[in-house]
Amino acid sequence: MDEELIANFVSAYLKKKGFKETEQAFQEELRHNKTNCSSPSSLVDIDVAKHLLSFSEAENIPARYLEGYSKLRSWAYNSLDLYKHELLRVLYPVFIHCFMDLVAKGHIQEARTFFNRFREDHEMMHLRDLQKLEGVLSPSHLEEMEFAHSLRQGKVNIKICQYSYEMLLQYLHKTQTTVILGIINERINFQVFPGQPSSISDDAELVTLTGSTQDTANQINKKEVHWGLLEDSLEERLEKAAGLLSDSEKAEGETKDGDVDENKKRTAEGGKPGSSIKKVKKDKTASATGKTLRAEANSASMAPRVKPELALPIISTEVEQSILEDLRNRVQLSSVALPSVSFYTFINTHNGLNCSSISYDGALVAGGFSDSSLKVWDMAKLGQQAGNTVLQDENDMSTSDPVTGHTSGKRPYTLFQGHSGPVHSATFSPIGDFVLSSSADTTIRLWSTKLNANLVCYKGHNYPVWDVQFSPVGHYFASCSHDRTARIWSMDRIQPLRIMAGHLSDVDCVQWHANCNYIATGSSDKTVRLWDVQSGECVRIFIGHRSMILSLAMSPDGRFMASGDEDGTIMMWDLSTGRCVTPLIGHTSCVWTLAFSCEGSLLASGSADCTVKLWDVTSSTKPPRTDENKTGTANRLRSLKTLPTKSTPVYSLRFSRRNLLFAAGALSKSASTA
Repeated sequence: MDEELIANFVSAYLKKKGFKETEQAFQEELRHNKTNCSSPSSLVDIDVAKHLLSFSEAENIPARYLEGYSKLRSWAYNSLDLYKHELLRVLYPVFIHCFMDLVAKGHIQEARTFFNRFREDHEMMHLRDLQKLEGVLSPSHLEEMEFAHSLRQGKVNIKICQYSYEMLLQYLHKTQTTVILGIINERINFQVFPGQPSSISDDAELVTLTGSTQDTANQINKKEVHWGLLEDSLEERLEKAAGLLSDSEKAEGETKDGDVDENKKRTAEGGKPGSSIKKVKKDKTASATGKTLRAEANSASMAPRVKPELALPIISTEVEQSILEDLRNRVQLSSVALPSVSFYTFINTHNGLNCSSISYDGALVAGGFSDSSLKVWDMAKLGQQAGNTVLQDENDMSTSDPVTGHTSGKRPYTLFQGHSGPVHSATFSPIGDFVLSSSADTTIRLWSTKLNANLVCYKGHNYPVWDVQFSPVGHYFASCSHDRTARIWSMDRIQPLRIMAGHLSDVDCVQWHANCNYIATGSSDKTVRLWDVQSGECVRIFIGHRSMILSLAMSPDGRFMASGDEDGTIMMWDLSTGRCVTPLIGHTSCVWTLAFSCEGSLLASGSADCTVKLWDVTSSTKPPRTDENKTGTANRLRSLKTLPTKSTPVYSLRFSRRNLLFAAGALSKSASTA
């Protein structure tokens, strides 16, 4: 066999596989051999040459992919039950890379046949991934689609026990299926551990299609995050007030004891104790309030204080006093003191309601509709008219000014019209004087609830805007879109202040951190990212969800974050480490909304399964004791209560400043039968 022909083939093979340094070394060695007039003994072994050529031929035959995968699949399914579930983990990455390799080589029809024949094996665990890959119809799609591109760039991490790993190696050595061997060698990173195989219930956590993404996340998660609360916040002022109250109680303690003793003496002598008893009860109430304030102050004082990175808006004295009054009258919640819940039900929406939002005091409720309208109900006026909390959409189609709101006629709501596409999200400012809406028309609109008018139309996104959220201090807001970006805005500027880019798919939800220095974004790429609003830099990547993220919530102290996904799973994250503290398992459908109670002891979740669930946060965030962790579930968040609705998926939740829980959703006849 001609040595030059073999050399050319080896060079082409190395180039094709991307081994640039090896190719250069090989070329230099060839040049060196030519100059030195290499002897016949330097010729490549004839058996090695035949093996290389047969490998090349095997690679180019699509049938080899089908045959190789079929044999591997049959072997895995017929293996010992003890190790079968571990060996089956190898099939999915081999399946998708066989498909993508066939597409890359131009065998489109064979790739489609292969994909359709075996896709049912993986639909239960990887349905959304398969739906994305189904759209790959040409080699150029592999480069254009970021999801496919990231899969081909990175490796799949699979945890497997030592014996399963050895069995797999023996099978590959015995069958000599070079195509499958090449894919496993290039695309899978095995994390082998000694002992017995892992539990079959852990399969979701033991196969991660992240590869280089995980490495990137590990690097990014080393960055410092200042998760504390803002200096000189209203909560801090309340904390100081509680401290002063505590000091005054100490000074008055002896006086109160004296009053009680004197009251007992009067009672024994037959005197009327009424006025004295009332006074003692009042003092006890004041003392209990002081204890509540101190408990909240202690939890707040544990959080470090940070300086704001954004210029904070000035709050009027009247508004500040109103907020402080709410904070003083806040109900202290815990696992034994659950909140009162007020549920607002939309009726007659005819599947037209896309989103809902509740103001901080629960006085206003907004609904975004598919007919491009935004409607706001005033609960005080609704109560006067109907005497209940049912929100009725009358589908009034009368014409009006395109960018104004009005309450003419018999409507129990204010109608805001201006968008030219379905409204996907709405959010109230902290005071309730403004409401923002985002739409499929790629714009965000600012409305005044006082003037009932559209004030500004913000343009910047290139595709539908899925979510918009006011910051905790107002003035600033964040949005996210199908264009895979999130943006920071201020009310007084029509252009975004920052653009956050990095997600590989739609950014579906956005949430502000308590100190306004960070925003979190949840995406269809199954990750959550935390961004610095000043630099626009990604400072955390949270990996662990198995489906798209639909909801986010930040704890009041700023240390923890909760995220809910399409499968019904909620995960609690520690922002300082970027790790999952605990998963919350219980919902059976999409988790559309999450909300922390004001002191941070409870988490409420609302789902398409028509339930509101309350979770005990404090039990999960404490470090587990050794004697409590025998079962391995001590650190799992405890579900306190499930509140089912008759047939109403839960769209939004809001804890008021006084810790009353508000919820909203649209009555759905199909939900009861689904």
